[in-house]
Amino acid sequence: MRYDKAKQILELARALASSAEGMTLDDMCRLTGEKRRTVERMRDTIREVFPQMEEIPDHPSKRFRIPKGLDGFFQDPTTEELSGLGVVIADLRESKATARGESLASLDRKVRAAMRQGRRLVTETDVEALLRAELIAVQAGPRPTEDPAVLSALRKALLQMKMLRFTYYGGSKPGTTRDVVPFGIIFGRMNYLIAADRGTSKPKNWRLDRIADLQCLDETGSSPPDFNLQEFANTSFGYFETKPEDVVLHVLPSGMEDFKNYRFHSSQTVEDHPSSGGVIVRFRASGMLELAWHLFCWGNKIEIVEPVSLREQLTTELRVALAHHEEPLRFPYELPHKKGS
Repeated sequence: MRYDKAKQILELARALASSAEGMTLDDMCRLTGEKRRTVERMRDTIREVFPQMEEIPDHPSKRFRIPKGLDGFFQDPTTEELSGLGVVIADLRESKATARGESLASLDRKVRAAMRQGRRLVTETDVEALLRAELIAVQAGPRPTEDPAVLSALRKALLQMKMLRFTYYGGSKPGTTRDVVPFGIIFGRMNYLIAADRGTSKPKNWRLDRIADLQCLDETGSSPPDFNLQEFANTSFGYFETKPEDVVLHVLPSGMEDFKNYRFHSSQTVEDHPSSGGVIVRFRASGMLELAWHLFCWGNKIEIVEPVSLREQLTTELRVALAHHEEPLRFPYELPHKKGS
């Protein structure tokens, strides 16, 4: 049997061991990318190695799982997996995402502690070498802080489906006490609680760094059954709540190299523009002000076709910035001299 096929069978065994409800043959086909008959042979091979595999009736199909997990021999992480985890931990710490960084650091310690000693000693040397050689570049922009106590309370409310009360130092009335139903949390350039005011079902964005005096109430509260956090996040280019609009952008030939591995929005469609040699990008989103700010960095490599209001917003922002920076400095600045000058 080829190495890659053995690796594929092992990965399928891990998936069967990590699934609480079990996997159907269709699930296994999607995971492996193989046809049904091939997956059936793989399942039978796994059952020979792990006779404890369970078959669970789930009309009209069956589910399969390996209870109580796999033997540690099959579960040791690879050098690349531990290195990848280490890079993410370092990136979270650098970006001040303290709570999530420490959670993953704790996971890293538990994974290493569970490894067989000989394998751990060999792997750790390679992992440390890779971590010294790999780095995620620090990007300019907001660096949201994370309060572990706030995140813990939010997660408790989400898991127990409870309402929240807090003082919010943002919006039109800073310092107001809010009672909300939590829907979820979005991490990004800024971290947001997605929640609806008491008595409403419309989700709003609440910046975590502007939340204080957070309390988890005894009252029950959860998101509507049809609410999807991923879909909600994809409706906006950024985080400002505005009416969604249809956006059409023309990426010019000079911008095609940059666009090759780029995505403006998760819902975008791309079509060739034969007469120019570029492409037309279409998507629907809100947050036009943030989109205008972003499109500035594309310079003359892109044209805004629709909406006209987005073109006007970008040109207005440019005029304001130009007028501001053409004015003389408002205050005298005494800069210290560099050493040796």
